[in-house]
Amino acid sequence: MKPDDPLLKILACPLDKGPLHLLPEEAGQGEARQEEALYNPRLRRRYPILDGIPQLLPSSGEQVPDDEHEELLKRMAP
Repeated sequence: MKPDDPLLKILACPLDKGPLHLLPEEAGQGEARQEEALYNPRLRRRYPILDGIPQLLPSSGEQVPDDEHEELLKRMAP
């Protein structure tokens, strides 16, 4: 998924119905590779994108710990 994909404007978190932010795929530092995902900073939940398809069921989301949330906010800042 690309940052300018029009689909991103209509996708919403299944829990609070608010907007989601695209987290691009990136290599981890000595750990597993970070997959592409959609992130809800309000609830600190990350939803995976598998084979280009966002997995937006509430059960598909994972809670992000505080330290990782801070790193994600830095990546999202313009």
